[in-house]
Amino acid sequence: MSDLLKVGLAQIAPIWLNRDKTLQKVATYIEQAAVEDCRLVAFGEALVPGYPFWIELTDGARFDSPVQKEMHAFYMSQAVQIESGDLDPICRLAAEHKIAVVLGCIERAADRGGHSLYCTLVYIGPDGRIGSVHRKLMPTYEERLTWSPGDGHGLRVHALGVFTVGGLNCWENWMPLARSALYAQGEDLHVAIWPGGLHNTQDITCFIAREARSYVLSVSGLMRQSDMDPGVPVNDQITAHAADILANGGSCLAGPDGQWVLEPQVNTEGLFTATLDHALVRRERQNFDPSGHYSRPDVTRLVLNRKRQGVLEINE
Repeated sequence: MSDLLKVGLAQIAPIWLNRDKTLQKVATYIEQAAVEDCRLVAFGEALVPGYPFWIELTDGARFDSPVQKEMHAFYMSQAVQIESGDLDPICRLAAEHKIAVVLGCIERAADRGGHSLYCTLVYIGPDGRIGSVHRKLMPTYEERLTWSPGDGHGLRVHALGVFTVGGLNCWENWMPLARSALYAQGEDLHVAIWPGGLHNTQDITCFIAREARSYVLSVSGLMRQSDMDPGVPVNDQITAHAADILANGGSCLAGPDGQWVLEPQVNTEGLFTATLDHALVRRERQNFDPSGHYSRPDVTRLVLNRKRQGVLEINE
């Protein structure tokens, strides 16, 4: 196999809180990535149908608030139900173009009753099959008012050419053991997805690359007040307190030596591409391999529980 892999970082804004229109936009960028001969294209965290920016703008922590109930119900109606086929068109497109897709979405999980939401990273292989569905282990701060804690079921890696791809959502990338679980499975192409923000990506991207001796794609969304849909409930309250720019992007790519391949892209919507060379991974692993010759499993080891968590186990 070739050591080279061309990847695309799709830094786009959602059609905020509109699942179907946002998926149509995602499809357009997959098509564009395919035209540019990318083998993988990645999108930001919670892109479909969008990040819950309203929480901090509408007194989100007030208990039993009618506003928060209305927004959560609406958010739920626009969330992704994988079992219902919401991602089937994206899967077909991936298979048609033989391109892998990493997509951040809000999942309305049928296996947890269908009324709780998870921040989920979905990996779709170039064969069009969903390879993993990773629910964010710990929502951050106000996210906990609308997203549920996930589990380790989706902490998996995937072969793509000579590369091994894994990924985490947003601040999960700061969790040393979550990263280590992917390193130990042979990850050498790490996809970190974010709702958007240079403050999130500018430091950690190079740090993880240097720690893992891997390529790291940090892929962010964008969000501007102009992207907000007047048809969203309590839109007037939301926009009254919203800045002109809520998420400025910051998508970037670092090589296994910790140096920039693509510097952070700010306030720009588009598809950014780069060609990765696996030989650089192998060179950097010569003196440090965190799960190989520089590990000491006789001293420290990690246990990964991949069981999908639920409240019901049926024995028949």
